[in-house]
Amino acid sequence: MTQPTRRALRFGLSLAPDASAPLVRIAQDADRYGLDLLGVRDRPYLRDTADALTLMATALAVTTRIRVLPAVACLPLRPPALLAKALATMDALSGGRVELGLGAGTFWDGVEAYGGPRLGGAAARRSLEEAVQIIRLHWSDQNGLRFQGEHHRFAAAQAGPVPAHQIAIWFGVTGPRALDLAGRVADGWIAPSSLVPPKRLADGQRRLDDAAARSGRSPSELRRVYLLEGSIDARDSRGFLHGPPRQWIYEMTELAVGHGVDTFLFGGHPEQLPVFALEVVPAVREQAARERRGLAAGPAGPAGHAAPAEAAPAG
Repeated sequence: MTQPTRRALRFGLSLAPDASAPLVRIAQDADRYGLDLLGVRDRPYLRDTADALTLMATALAVTTRIRVLPAVACLPLRPPALLAKALATMDALSGGRVELGLGAGTFWDGVEAYGGPRLGGAAARRSLEEAVQIIRLHWSDQNGLRFQGEHHRFAAAQAGPVPAHQIAIWFGVTGPRALDLAGRVADGWIAPSSLVPPKRLADGQRRLDDAAARSGRSPSELRRVYLLEGSIDARDSRGFLHGPPRQWIYEMTELAVGHGVDTFLFGGHPEQLPVFALEVVPAVREQAARERRGLAAGPAGPAGHAAPAEAAPAG
């Protein structure tokens, strides 16, 4: 299992770009509540959804501190050079508040309906690897750029614009071969709780770590992002990430200390954002810090946290 992270924990919101929702206000609330990240889901083929990149730019313009990313960008409908230019522009204009979540593609019927290619698993992974090469090339300060791959090609006399900071690329993938690729070339992994529950998380972490180590990279350099697809309410537990705040505090602390997760994106209903940001997040920060100190204290280890009676164990 991945060793417990010593990174400062980050917390954010995964926002569905429902065009009928008060998207600007939600983004401002996430910023005002002190969250670190705003992830915007990118599924342009769904009816009545706002464009993810346009929403990101708007969110950056009306906030002051929160970082914004596509979580995750739909590569088959986002040519990598154009995606790189858009994100670099947003990063430069916002003073370095952009990251990139990138996926190989899913919901292929929708992708194809919107004019994108339908790719099999191996082809989608190769397309993703090529896209990362183009994006990083575009963000470089080199001249005379040229790339010719199986799925993407790119040529430009000059790169740019250059981002204000080194934008991280986090892969939103779940399959074993895609995790191998993430360990080799990405800066982190975005794992959705619906597809990667705690029982699968340890295996995914090991796969990611092994691939990174084989490539001569330190696994500790990779950020571990967990998408919390659940519901916070006052009723009794209805399973993992479906229950009262104290259950969420327990389960998220276990994910951070026991599973090495260092970043959380809340994917529940925006109406639950105040409880998540103002009640759950501070308690998880405090509890995780306490348990980390206990782990560092010596062989006796920490005084373990006790799960509430209705909490579903996170591992």
